[in-house]
Amino acid sequence: MIGAWLWRWPPGLAFAALRQLTTDIPVHQVEETAQVRSPEPATGADLQRIEDGVGPLFHRRYGVRVHVHLREAETVMAWFMAAPDSMVPSEVARFEPEGDHRDLRLGDDLVVRMPGPWNGPVRVVAQTPRSFRLATRRGHLEAGQIEFRAEDRGTELIFEIESWARSGSWAADLLYDRLQLSKFMQAYLWVHCCERVCAAAGGQMVQGVEIYTGREG
Repeated sequence: MIGAWLWRWPPGLAFAALRQLTTDIPVHQVEETAQVRSPEPATGADLQRIEDGVGPLFHRRYGVRVHVHLREAETVMAWFMAAPDSMVPSEVARFEPEGDHRDLRLGDDLVVRMPGPWNGPVRVVAQTPRSFRLATRRGHLEAGQIEFRAEDRGTELIFEIESWARSGSWAADLLYDRLQLSKFMQAYLWVHCCERVCAAAGGQMVQGVEIYTGREG
């Protein structure tokens, strides 16, 4: 299976690496060994839960503050859920719903397609006007959940992506934790997602993107 993945890496990785070298988005990273508290498990016979994974549990959070924004959190997240592809860099990711509609709805199954071995079948397991949460399905390179949310806080809009996951297999653990190839691609994807949310809000990014990674010791 790894051999089948390799041919898909170079174009996506090369483009992402080149763009990362020329980006002017400030990124502030904090990584630590921590006790990670898992979220409530989602229900569904074909879901790939955290306990189904291998390797250490990771708690990740990508956050951005948007100053003097023109649109409120609920409007921005409504746009995100109506057209998720518009909020991610098309060169490395696209959302492919398995139903007959493009927007995200509670209970929907979809696949997040990326270059390399990180295509991800997921399900929308929670949704509010300002947030939605995806849980991994069987075959995903990770086992866990990821949540996208926004809130209005004074003159700022706060957008965060938060995940709790372990690798879905030992091969995936090698690519993420050892070689860090999928870790780079994942960070690239969500940093630029934060940038697009900022643009959709019509405001100014404050101090760049904050990335927190807590690794279970």
